[in-house]
Amino acid sequence: YGPHRGRPAKTIFIGGGTPTFLESSQLLRILDAAVGAHPPVDGCEITSEANPGTVDSAKFKAMRRGGFNRVSLGGQSFDAGDLIRLGRVHASSDIGIAVERARAAGFDNINVDLMFALPGQSFIAWEQNLAKAIALGTEHLSLYCLTIEPNTAFYKQHLKGQLDLPDDGEQALMYDRAVEKASAAGLAQYEISNFAKPGRECRHNLCYWRNEEYVAYGPGAVERVGDVRWTHLKHPELYCQAVEAGRDLACEIETITDATGEDERIMLGLRLTEGLAIGEINTAAVENLQKKDWIELTGDRLRLTPSGKHYCNEVIVALM
Repeated sequence: YGPHRGRPAKTIFIGGGTPTFLESSQLLRILDAAVGAHPPVDGCEITSEANPGTVDSAKFKAMRRGGFNRVSLGGQSFDAGDLIRLGRVHASSDIGIAVERARAAGFDNINVDLMFALPGQSFIAWEQNLAKAIALGTEHLSLYCLTIEPNTAFYKQHLKGQLDLPDDGEQALMYDRAVEKASAAGLAQYEISNFAKPGRECRHNLCYWRNEEYVAYGPGAVERVGDVRWTHLKHPELYCQAVEAGRDLACEIETITDATGEDERIMLGLRLTEGLAIGEINTAAVENLQKKDWIELTGDRLRLTPSGKHYCNEVIVALM
């Protein structure tokens, strides 16, 4: 369990892919181990990610009985062609079925992930996806713009000019429509890509965005306690061998300096609608960004404006 056993948990999040690929008994053993190492506080948010194609009524019921109280479904799209291109294993109809089954099992806190600016995706297709997601009535939506990561199939296709991606202007329109439609449905934007009904914000992710401490387990998991950040061994087999032999699980250790900590506070805090305390941020940079209408000051807090959310990275660089 590592050196932090016994520290209470205000959130527990089992993710990093498709935990629901496991049998219910296996998934609940993992949760029991986490609860045994970190006793949950009252009202602890306990989430499992889930692929809509790997869950059924029996699994949801077992998860709910076992202590999970939140589910995050990786829907990504309601378009069959999009799902094929993304390499997803579920059908578009599986998303709504999964939400119905989770509800029937007793879950009243459900998130659905969607992606926009997908290859070949039109503005109208994105509007249709949004409408279908909102119609499910979930408590939370995560709406992400596709990011082309290095060393992926999409990255190689992109280098060859084989991806028909919406341009920057189209992506901005898709994002603005997402904010508009989510807000109209009672899902307030509390982070650049995340929307929730009142009181249903993902408390686990808020921990990251507010630069708080977190403990992690598993291959490639990253944890931060105090001013030290560890990255665990990334290869699953090597990780398991190290656990069984009682060896150190860290493959990378970083000491967070005051400067690094301040940069991360800006980078993470600006993503939140609540913004961040001004602190010792460069006054000249703030004034310049205000002239561009990218940030606003309210009391002692600095926030991105609606237009500034399109330029979040540029604002972060300017302030860092």
